[in-house]
Amino acid sequence: MAALKLIINELHYELLRKISEGGMGIVYEAHQYGAGNFLKLVAIKVIREEYSSIQEFQKNFIGEARLVADLIHTNIVQTYHLGLVGGQHFMVMEFVNGVNLEQFIERHRVLRRSIPVEFAAFIASRVARGLAYAHQKTDRLGHHLNIVHRDVNPKNVMLAYEGDVKLTDFGIAKAFNLMYNEEGKVIPGKDEYCSPEQASYAVTDARADLFSLGIVLSELLLCQNVFRADDRLQSRRNVLTMPIPCFGNLRADIDGKMEAILHKVLERDRNRRYQSASELLTDLELYLYSDRYGPTNEKLGAYLRDLFDLPEPACAQLTSEPSPVV
Repeated sequence: MAALKLIINELHYELLRKISEGGMGIVYEAHQYGAGNFLKLVAIKVIREEYSSIQEFQKNFIGEARLVADLIHTNIVQTYHLGLVGGQHFMVMEFVNGVNLEQFIERHRVLRRSIPVEFAAFIASRVARGLAYAHQKTDRLGHHLNIVHRDVNPKNVMLAYEGDVKLTDFGIAKAFNLMYNEEGKVIPGKDEYCSPEQASYAVTDARADLFSLGIVLSELLLCQNVFRADDRLQSRRNVLTMPIPCFGNLRADIDGKMEAILHKVLERDRNRRYQSASELLTDLELYLYSDRYGPTNEKLGAYLRDLFDLPEPACAQLTSEPSPVV
């Protein structure tokens, strides 16, 4: 904690509360102060103290920061700064005022409501947009970075109350010359969201992220992960061998078009799966917009605020009143 206090005192950040924590890192909501009463709400990510002295964790943390520094996209949480103080690395990131997808799904479970199919497809399409950008990213010399996120799951998708959808946490991503990687020896990512390639210790490419996104999409539609088991090994076995269900039998308003998207994105043979996030994005957007006016960020934002019983933003309240006649 001493290093964290130094972050506040020396670098003009004030930690407000813990937002989330994972196996290796902790994320805090924080204020950033500047001249002239400048104040900005940010998120600060640090390595857990017990791991901060381990070289592999430091290397991956630095690699993540260097990787995401140039990933500037509306569907990816932006990183502003990597710092080191008191021997503790920290990363300053965009603060997303909202919830993660796990909380969104759990809220529907508590209320015993189904997530509308159009919003499930819309959220998945925005994640696909972010992945398409990341997968195609090159360095400043034009070399393809071959980024694979490897940890697409509901905790790593943020939903802002304004309706923005943002992918985060590239902490175990694979990228050319940037990340510590033991692929083939360990299984990166969560067992119940991993691709068949990850579950079988194979080398991954960008198509692995699409299978994981397919699991997330199916969970949005069913409010459950069909591959999850009490035992981690069984979850991986399910990913590898469990028959892919007919989703329309599990939820009546999943139509043939959505069924086809789900079965293609969950193809175990990656050569028969969607070959790119852009291809998946196209099918999701055709599903959403080809014959109707589909969902937007604004519609999703209004749905979120209603779901979590939040007041409408002041601008919306103002515009809801009739304009005076002059």
